[in-house]
Formats: sequence, C-alpha cells, structure tokens
Amino acid sequence: MKSIAVSAKSIALFAVTFGITISFVLLNHQNPSPVKPDPMARSFVLWLHGLGDSGPANEPIKTFFSSPVFRNTKWSFPSAPSNPVTCNYGAVMPSWFDIHEIPVTAVSSASLDSPKNEGGLLKAVQNVHAMIDKEIAAGTNPSNVFLCGFSQGGALTLASVLLYPKTLGGGAVFSGWVPLNSSILERVTPDAKKTPILWSHGMADRTVLFEAGQAGPPFLEKAGVSCEFKAYPGLGHSISNEELRDLESWIKTRLQSSS
Repeated sequence: MKSIAVSAKSIALFAVTFGITISFVLLNHQNPSPVKPDPMARSFVLWLHGLGDSGPANEPIKTFFSSPVFRNTKWSFPSAPSNPVTCNYGAVMPSWFDIHEIPVTAVSSASLDSPKNEGGLLKAVQNVHAMIDKEIAAGTNPSNVFLCGFSQGGALTLASVLLYPKTLGGGAVFSGWVPLNSSILERVTPDAKKTPILWSHGMADRTVLFEAGQAGPPFLEKAGVSCEFKAYPGLGHSISNEELRDLESWIKTRLQSSS
C-alpha cells in the first residue's frame, strides 16, 4: 500500500480537520435546553470522537436530542489516549488507534495487514466493550445501548459493535470506514449480527472518501448485518445538523420498540 506524503502544513490541517468535528453544528444550533443524564438511565449513548479531538468537545451534541424519550438517557463522551499517528509523521495526539495514510480510501480502509495494527485496534475495542459492560452491569438493557462515532471514532464504533457478543440497540457510523479485513467476519456472533447499523457519510468528504463509506454496506451484508446508508450531498468531513436530526429519529424508533 503506497504511503501518502503530507507536508507539515497539511499535517496541522489534518489534525484540525479531525479535531474540530462539530464546529459547524455549534455555530448553527439554537441552544435548546440540554438534556440532563439520569443516574438510573434507561438508555445509554456512547460517542467516540475523531482523531485529534476530545470527548468534552463533543458533549454539545446531546443538546440536539430534546425529545422526551431521551430524558432517561445517559451520555458518555470519552477521550482517546494520546498516541503517535503514522499519517501525521508520528505526531502524538488523541487517537484510538494508528492511521497509516490519508485520505482514507475504499482500498486502504479495508487493509489491516500487520499484527501491530490489528493489536492497536483490538485494544481500543476492548476498552469500548468495558465501557458498555459497565453500563449494562449498572442495569441498562443492552437493547437500549447505542454506540456512535465520527471518522476514526466511527471506524472504532463499527469494529466494537461487530465484535461485541450481545445485541445492542444500534451502532451509528459518521464519515467512518471499515478498519477490518474480511477475516474478522468469522468472529461476529449471531447476536452481534442483530445489531443494526446507521451509516452517514458526506459526498464531498476529502479526508475519508465517500467511496470508503460506500464500501461499508457490502462488507456488512457479508456478515449478515443490517445497515442503513445515508448520503449527504455537499457535506465534507464534518457532522451536520441534518445528520444529528436523522440520528435522533433513528434512535427514537429503536428506543420505543425496545422499551
């Protein structure tokens, strides 16, 4: 796989692009009353940010979910540990696992060639599973657990849902990619295959190409996993208000049907 050379300027731009994932959302949102998590939550939403970002920076996302069905929802916005990232010449930044090249294409997204690469991703998956297990142990029904992620967090969301042994409420991938090769499909349990996936991707994305997103549904079809794919014309590598409104409706439907 050929590496993509990037200048120091483009490295900084890449970090900023992945880091400030919700600036458009925040600038265009009309500050509704925030939904306060209930310690005895009936549902749980775990949000995984993109490369170079942080959990707290994404917390305003939950203010979009103002429907009464979310009044007993607990939200979690963890931050990735700081790690060297190959595509940024080894620069250390918040990263769930290593990324070797940008832009992410349909070809590069499906490559997981070395044990080192796989080990980093699977370690991140184990950490996500621990967060889910903790919430389920606290009393939340797995069918009311939703895992969502943007970009690198979206790729981790997909891997985490496929490798989790139980059926969850759903997994939502935003501008993500398939970080696993087809051999992983042998490890997907029958219960995991029942977890639905929502995949949202901007057609003008130049960081994780739209073709990388389009490769997701066929991959999931091989695993027997249901995937709803939504394309957003003109949207680049960011999250739009429309995507969050669609996510709210998608989760609402599943919360109502599983309550």
